[in-house]
Amino acid sequence: MTTIKDIAKAAGVSPASVSRVINNGPKVGQKTRDKIKQIMDELGYYPNTNAQAISAKKNISIGVVLADLISPLSAEMAQGIEKVATEKDIQIFFNSGAFDKTSELKAIETLLEHRYQAMVIHSKALDEKTLINFANKNPGLVLINRYIKEIEDRCVWLDDKLGGTLMADYIMDEGHENIAIIDAEGVINNSALRCEGIKHAIAKRNTDRTINLIEVFANASYKGGEIAVQNLLAMGQKFTAVLTYNDDMAIGVISMLKAHGYRVPEDISVIGFGNFILAKCITPKLTTINNPIEEMAIKATELALALSQQSKFETQPTYRYVPELIVRKSVKQLIS
Repeated sequence: MTTIKDIAKAAGVSPASVSRVINNGPKVGQKTRDKIKQIMDELGYYPNTNAQAISAKKNISIGVVLADLISPLSAEMAQGIEKVATEKDIQIFFNSGAFDKTSELKAIETLLEHRYQAMVIHSKALDEKTLINFANKNPGLVLINRYIKEIEDRCVWLDDKLGGTLMADYIMDEGHENIAIIDAEGVINNSALRCEGIKHAIAKRNTDRTINLIEVFANASYKGGEIAVQNLLAMGQKFTAVLTYNDDMAIGVISMLKAHGYRVPEDISVIGFGNFILAKCITPKLTTINNPIEEMAIKATELALALSQQSKFETQPTYRYVPELIVRKSVKQLIS
C-alpha cells in the first residue's frame, strides 16, 4: 500500500510536507501542493483518516460493501459479518453498491479514502480488472460470493455452476422435459454461471432424450419473478418446470402461477436458489439450492481481518463452498 514516504520520494519533498498537504496545513507553496496531490492521485494514495485509531489498536473497524441492504442474501451475509465483529469487538461500516457500477465504485472508494484496513466486498457490478486493482491497493480486501482467478486466495465463493447443474439434474430426474429458466437481468456474474451449469447438464441429457429449454430475464426479486412468469405464460409455450435465479423470484413465480389458476407442483414445478427463511414458509415449501452465505461471510470477515493485521491465519489457495440441493414440496415427479 502506498505510504506518505512513497509520495514524498516521488515528489522530491519531505514526508512533513506531504503530511501538511494531506491535513491542509500551511508552509507549502501552491505549486508544490498541486504536485503532491497529483502524485497522490497517480499512486492511488488515500488520506488515512483513522490512522491514529488503528495504530493505537483502538476502534479497529471493518468496511463492508453489500450488493443491497434488504435482500435475504444480504441479511444473512451481514449477520455472519456481525458475528465475527461482535466476538472481536470490532466496529462495522456497511454500505451498498445498489447493483450499480457507479454506486459500487463509490462505495469501495469511500472505504479506501477512510483507510479501512479490512474490507469485505460483495461486488455485483464491477469488472474483474477494477476489483483486482482495488485488491492490489488494499491487502485486507476480500471478495465474497465472487471468484476471480487472479486473486482467488482472497475470494470466498459458492460454486454457482455446480448449483445450476444440481437444479437441472434433479428436475430432469423427476421426468421434466419442458423447462423454463428465469435468469437475473443485468451484470450479475453468478447468474450466468448458474445458467451455464443448467445448460451443460441439459446438453448431456439431450443425447438420450429431447429437453426443451425456454429462457427469460427479469429483476432478481419477488416482483421480477411475478413479471417473468406472466411473460412465460403469454408466450404460449409449454413448460412443466421453472428454475429461478433465487428464492425471491421463485416465490413470486408461485404467487403469480396461483393467481392464474395453476397449481404448484401439480401443474408446474418450481425450484429456487438460496434456501432462505421464506423458502420454508411458503406453500408449498420450496425445493431450492442451499447457499451457506452466513458461513461464507464469517470466513470472509476472519480472512480480511487476518490479512489486514498480518496475523497468523491458515490460508488456502481459494475458499470454494459447495451448494446443496434441498428437496421439499414444490416439484412434482412426472415419472415413477
